[in-house]
Amino acid sequence: MRVKIGIGQDSHRLEGDDTNRPLILGGVEIPSELSLLGNSDADVVLHALCNAISGISGEIIIGPYADKMCREQGITDSALYVKEALKTLKNYKITHVSIVIECFVPKIVSHIGQMRSRIAEILNIKTDDVGVTATSGEGLTSFGQGKGIQAFVSVTAMG
Repeated sequence: MRVKIGIGQDSHRLEGDDTNRPLILGGVEIPSELSLLGNSDADVVLHALCNAISGISGEIIIGPYADKMCREQGITDSALYVKEALKTLKNYKITHVSIVIECFVPKIVSHIGQMRSRIAEILNIKTDDVGVTATSGEGLTSFGQGKGIQAFVSVTAMG
């Protein structure tokens, strides 16, 4: 049995939105007057997850797969991008995910349990195998200053 680890990152700018576009993180709608800018639902957590899966499979998902699904088919749900990414793993199965989210706003600690459950559901793993932490960044980066949200994801897979 072999073990592989993939690391992914993604970030999007936060802005006020007159269209009432929801803020989605880890597949969960977070109450906020701000939203993330992007073609899809701009879920930085699930986009970073796709990038981490790409680190295992060697196939780029955000871009060739996700952009095509979004632009040509109108699919904006990033959970479906993750499902496509999972198909590239071949004989590997994700066994653990660790996620760090950096943002000053909105406050997301009370939503971490929901995110863990939703990500576990998408990946078909146990909630205990999904770790999510959050940091404000202490104002040192644009994310810590409330200008955007950044996510880092580490994925462990066995095959």
